[in-house]
Amino acid sequence: MFGAIAKRLFGTANERFLKTLNRSVEAINALEPGLTSLSDADLIARTDMLRGRLEAGEQLDAILADAFATVREAARRVLGQRHFDVQLKGGIVLHQGKIAEMKTGEGKTLVATLPVYLNALAGKGVHVITVNDYLAQRDADWMGAIYRFLGLSVGCIVHGLGDDQRRAAYACDVTYGTNNEFGFDYLRDNMKFRLPDMVQRAFNYAIVDEVDSILIDEARTPLIISGPAEDSSELYIRINRLIPHLADEDFEKDEKARAVSLTESGNERMEELLREEGLLVAGDMYDIANVSLVHHGGQALRAHKLFTRDVDYIVKDDKIIIIDEFTGRMMEGRRYSDGLHQALEAKEGVTVQQENQTLASITFQNYFRLYPKLAGMTGTAMTESEEFSEIYNLDVVDIPTNVPVRREDFDDEVYRTASEKNDAIVAQIEDCQQRGQPVLVGTVSIEKSEHLSALLKKHKIRHNVLNARYHDREAQIVAQAGGSSTVTIATNMAGRGTDIQLGGNADMRIRHELSDADDDAGRARIRAEVAADRETVLAAGGLMIIGTERHESRRIDNQLRGRSGRQGDPGASKFYLSLEDDLMRIFGSNRIDGMLQRLGLQAGEAITHPWVNKALEKAQQKVEARNFDIRKNLLKFDDVMNDQRKVVYEQRRELMQVEDVSQTVTEMRHSVIEALVQRHIPPNAYAEKWNVEGLHTEVMRIFALDLPLADWAKEEGIADAEIRDRLTDLADRMMAEKAANYGVDIMRMIEKSLLLQLLDQVWKEHLLTLDHLRQGIHLRSYGQRDPLNEYKREAFNLFEALLERLRERVTQVLAHVELRQEQPLEEALPPQTLPSHMVESRQDPAFAGQSEEGDFEAGSVMTASPVRSRQTTVSVNPADPSTWGRVARNAACPCGSGKKFKHCHGQLG
Repeated sequence: MFGAIAKRLFGTANERFLKTLNRSVEAINALEPGLTSLSDADLIARTDMLRGRLEAGEQLDAILADAFATVREAARRVLGQRHFDVQLKGGIVLHQGKIAEMKTGEGKTLVATLPVYLNALAGKGVHVITVNDYLAQRDADWMGAIYRFLGLSVGCIVHGLGDDQRRAAYACDVTYGTNNEFGFDYLRDNMKFRLPDMVQRAFNYAIVDEVDSILIDEARTPLIISGPAEDSSELYIRINRLIPHLADEDFEKDEKARAVSLTESGNERMEELLREEGLLVAGDMYDIANVSLVHHGGQALRAHKLFTRDVDYIVKDDKIIIIDEFTGRMMEGRRYSDGLHQALEAKEGVTVQQENQTLASITFQNYFRLYPKLAGMTGTAMTESEEFSEIYNLDVVDIPTNVPVRREDFDDEVYRTASEKNDAIVAQIEDCQQRGQPVLVGTVSIEKSEHLSALLKKHKIRHNVLNARYHDREAQIVAQAGGSSTVTIATNMAGRGTDIQLGGNADMRIRHELSDADDDAGRARIRAEVAADRETVLAAGGLMIIGTERHESRRIDNQLRGRSGRQGDPGASKFYLSLEDDLMRIFGSNRIDGMLQRLGLQAGEAITHPWVNKALEKAQQKVEARNFDIRKNLLKFDDVMNDQRKVVYEQRRELMQVEDVSQTVTEMRHSVIEALVQRHIPPNAYAEKWNVEGLHTEVMRIFALDLPLADWAKEEGIADAEIRDRLTDLADRMMAEKAANYGVDIMRMIEKSLLLQLLDQVWKEHLLTLDHLRQGIHLRSYGQRDPLNEYKREAFNLFEALLERLRERVTQVLAHVELRQEQPLEEALPPQTLPSHMVESRQDPAFAGQSEEGDFEAGSVMTASPVRSRQTTVSVNPADPSTWGRVARNAACPCGSGKKFKHCHGQLG
């Protein structure tokens, strides 16, 4: 009660903060008359003047008013749009590194030009991140006109660009692009071998458009770059045939957690089916030798019981294409991970693609926390303000609308069955269409949008459908959704990025309907038609929003509602629900159904009350809290890997910056020798306890040195320190001779090349090990141990092992390296390019503990095998490895042992 009284007296914290911005807004407005009178050349010259003030030591805040006023005047001249005062406030909030919540139609795209220009003056680059390539390209062209007018360069990062084009775009003052492209460029950069090959420069400042969609909805899905793993497509097909033979009692499905598992009877039945198929030869399904069958069977079960065609994915061109659960868009080239995508391909009978192994990975949380200064804008962020604050240290500020909102939001109508609800929706649409009122209908899946479309066709109601199947016409359909009597069915309106204008969008119609750009009469006709149509729509009550069910996130519902009531336009919104909807069904609709029947609710009747809305909001809050916990938990685990990732990437960059890594290589060699001696000659042990034979074997394997260690051990008074010193001296001499033979410069190049490649190889292996550790770590909780602490401890031990393995491999490969002088150096060195057949992926949001794949082109194959020359002689001497040339890892060893090369002379440790 006291809180409510205090708010009435002093205003909310948000209102009090906005008042502090008034002085800055007044200062910007005071400069407007003077700038209006300037010529274009004088206005453009202000950019150099402001840059000069920064170079003289002034801070960005000191030139804020001048910069904002300059942009406002430039926008008025170039685009014919002048920033409102509330937009100036939004720009200040973004400059301060906060999130500006601005309603749909308030001009967020224009608002961003203010802080972007101001921060770009420092010359360190500003990134504007959007949700899709269309918006990135549109905004770069549209708002780019302002920046270019003022003398700033503008770049755009979209899918399909080459490295040179990307590097040029990142070098610009302002760079637009999607979250995926920025993230994948970061990962790819940290797989390059030369600093000039990297495309991104140091992180400075980023503004994230639709910040809730990118930093919340997509934060459960790490970005992953993968390489090909062992092919097991046939196994997926064979196991897929077994799943339909399972009965309902053979598995348990938890829809809240989106999990499915075999019951005891299901395990027995599955084992029986696997034996009949000839896949389970010995033991039971959970024997260590049959672990892959458990994995493949689990993924096949998920594919059949948790994933639905045309809801979670569609089948197109012999491919499974994922549907983004938040935007309803097709995610071309993205693949579920850990074999789930292959299981779906087997289920739908399309070509099963090869599996992949993680090469590099990062979550959006950790990627965006790389920026020293981060800001965001969206129409819906307040409901997630706690998460923004806790994870990203971002405050949310609610910016008031320029004109008061006139949209009327009706209470939800709840029906007992889906068919009753659909009848009510169709009746509402018919009524609106007859009165000339445009209708936007929001659905949660393709399947439901097409079911509703079929109902409307049955009632002969003309309409447009906007979902992943009609992705190409998206902007056009949305732009004209405000025309009189227009009915549009949309699958999730998040991040569509195009305003719905009442009466339709005249500019869009002119572009699509007129072939002649100089057809003045045609333009005038279309503008007159749109103006007349707008009056009809205004008289009918503006845009009507109909929600066919509640989404699990309140933000998605608010985004749909926010499409109506743009810039003070009239409008209305209403959600129609049934007890058969997913949210209602999962959260106890059986109790509600029984109560409604007792109260005598008749077929076709609805229950409408503000209490119902509040109850649904609480159910949504429960789901949001659970999803927040999932994201927070994912981040805790990823933070462990992120600390290691930072160390590896930083070390990698330092190695690329120096020309000579011989000191690093020498220290590695000495560490390896010290570890070998400690392992085989324990401190203070008698000579008869020394493992001289084992030490001799290891020295041969790693250094290819056949030393009389047994004779050394017999010497009177010799100790481990002296043996270590002798080994160190001989190994150093051997490497010095190699450098003298091949040339110091060539040896330095070989050392640097191999060091980087072997670092990548052990890091890739480490990621795979961490993936495996992560998948089973939750089982530690049964032993009353905290899985996170266990993961941290084991991950640290694994990282220590990674460093030890790297030191040994680098030392071994360099000790065995051979180079023919007649061979060109570029042929002798391994190619320094990214691995081919790499895939970039987003992880499946349903299974946040796993990874995911998709395709992109890269360079030639990278190898981390020892550098060997091409042989000019044809004879092979089994006793002389230098005559063998390059031997395939799985080929028989040329020495004649009968073993594979990788298990014999090709063994790397």
